[in-house]
Amino acid sequence: MELIPKEIVAKIPALFETQEQEQNDPTVFIKLFTPDSNWTWFIIELSMEEDICFGYVISPSGRELGYFSLTELSFDKGSLGLTIERDLSFTPLLLSLIMNQL
Repeated sequence: MELIPKEIVAKIPALFETQEQEQNDPTVFIKLFTPDSNWTWFIIELSMEEDICFGYVISPSGRELGYFSLTELSFDKGSLGLTIERDLSFTPLLLSLIMNQL
């Protein structure tokens, strides 16, 4: 499965585009996760040319905003060898809602 289809890529802001938002509460467009471990990536900004995403990451060791590579994610596997998937039911939400819900 393609992690981010082209029609969704076009909707995601470019890198650094949301950092000047008044309330600093950007929209999260994509949720990626490992079905067999406790990792989740929420994508806020994206540069396909540079292979860099900016988003909110939840891992076994904590939660943080940061940068990550789609190419690296496409090779990563969970503890049972399952690949990272896109949550097909996820709809764009404000970052604050995600941070408060999880």
